[in-house]
Amino acid sequence: MANAMLQGKNPIVDNISNRKWMIMAGGGLAIAAAVSVWFWQTGSSASTEAASEAALAAGINAQEQKAIEAIVRDYILNNPEIIPEAVEILQNRQKAGAIDTIRAEIEKPFAGNAFAGNPDGDVVVVEYSDFNCPYCKQTERDIARLIAEDKNVKVVFRELPILSEASNDAALMALAAAKQGKYYAFHKTMFATGRPTPSTIEAAANEVGLDMAAARTFIASAEAKKEIEDNIAAAQQLRFTGTPAWVVGNQSEVGAVGYDGLKAMVAKARAAN
Repeated sequence: MANAMLQGKNPIVDNISNRKWMIMAGGGLAIAAAVSVWFWQTGSSASTEAASEAALAAGINAQEQKAIEAIVRDYILNNPEIIPEAVEILQNRQKAGAIDTIRAEIEKPFAGNAFAGNPDGDVVVVEYSDFNCPYCKQTERDIARLIAEDKNVKVVFRELPILSEASNDAALMALAAAKQGKYYAFHKTMFATGRPTPSTIEAAANEVGLDMAAARTFIASAEAKKEIEDNIAAAQQLRFTGTPAWVVGNQSEVGAVGYDGLKAMVAKARAAN
């Protein structure tokens, strides 16, 4: 009965094969768009008119404007490395803006329980993960070390099951565990158990003492489906290309950044507070 529940009660599994590509496409398009914007801004008639209006407003005549444009053009041609630098700055600003629009939502742990560390920490680390992702499993020791050594950090976990139906099944059970106040216990046990299968998911759930009847009822609910859909939408908005993915302050990264990487992100966020 548990296996049947884990293999298709939630219709979101029908779209799993498309999730990874949808999220990856967002990241690639973002880079292309940033470069395109730069060239468009430097070459379009609309931007030329805007530049002329700005020059007039600043008291610069047409001849002076042409001289300035020539200097800027020569500088860019002689220092083309500033283009990717400028694109990176633009991307970082766009990331920060995207994070700000959904910060309250993503930093709030599901059911008030899907987190580890200090519930009132001055820095919140948000991790998007997939139980079928080996790099996510690898980061578990980094998170454990981080919250052990920094007592003022809160780590919020968000389910992003993009790799398989089993990923989705494990994510749903993790949410059910959160509803029963046992999220982090299940999270750690599931990663320690191995790749998710119907049997390993149920074994992890039983090990942490979940009420399986209540878990099955929740997994079939609209609330469970909506949480995962919301996480996928947020990942697309943040242009994540895979898992694990991180949000710390105004920073976002994708991949196993390691303990030192997490520590550096926390330090930067704390300094900005």
